[in-house]
Amino acid sequence: MVLVLRRAALFVAFVLIWALVAAAVAHSATRDVVDLSGFAPGTIVVKTDQRRLYYVIDERHAFAFPVGVGRAGKAWTGRAQVEGKYVRPAWSPPEEIRREHPELPEVIAGGDAKNPMGVAALTLRGGEYAIHGTNNPASIGGFVSYGCIRMYNRDIRKLYSLVEVGTPVVVER
Repeated sequence: MVLVLRRAALFVAFVLIWALVAAAVAHSATRDVVDLSGFAPGTIVVKTDQRRLYYVIDERHAFAFPVGVGRAGKAWTGRAQVEGKYVRPAWSPPEEIRREHPELPEVIAGGDAKNPMGVAALTLRGGEYAIHGTNNPASIGGFVSYGCIRMYNRDIRKLYSLVEVGTPVVVER
């Protein structure tokens, strides 16, 4: 009986350790911790040439996320701050996009499969730009937007949970 209990305890311990390792691997798969210095902790840094967004976690490290950035002539650089946080935001195409795509409705409801904002958005510069999810994950890693920063939906969820209104944002080439 004692041998059976020991084997059962060993089996349970093995299963728990395996589950913890699997959870850690799954958690780290969506983002990497990388070396990054020169920015205050809590800052969002976008490096458009790398098509990466960094969330600075301390003086020397940041979470790194792949992103889609502004296409030729649409990318911007500079400083901003998170002005709003929205879950399942509705989207109204700006006039420039409406001219190129007159078939678009005036507003696409949040949660709609055609809504390019994905599951969440962090607005910048009076709502002119946003860091947001996407309904087109294949666009991540490219120069694809009208200036917004696109993230995988799982990644914008994580970033959304880390930041507050007022979080500084630095966009570099």
